Amino acid sequence: QVQLVESGGGLVQAGESLRLSCAASGSRASIVNVMGWYRQAPGKQRERVATITRGGDINYADSVKGRFTISRDIAKNTVYLQMNSLKPEDTAVYYCYATILNPYWGQGTQVTVSS
Repeated sequence: QVQLVESGGGLVQAGESLRLSCAASGSRASIVNVMGWYRQAPGKQRERVATITRGGDINYADSVKGRFTISRDIAKNTVYLQMNSLKPEDTAVYYCYATILNPYWGQGTQVTVSS
């Protein structure tokens, strides 16, 4: 129905930037409403990072406001997360998220920020 493939994770130093991408494919990819990013650090629960609706409404977690920017290309069924001024506490597996009526998840991409 909807498959999500993330890319762009990696290892960076504190203060550097990374850009994550997530492409949706499948029979229902073109009608996805909300897309976004969650993350899960070791020993912690998965938390919402940022979401964007088809209409362009955006929400950010307080911890990333002013540093991360989410955007979306409707025609390409792709969502992006530009992460600037990265901190060691941003280290986590980042999961792409999409929803129509049910949620769909990507396989996750590791982001590691060294101090």
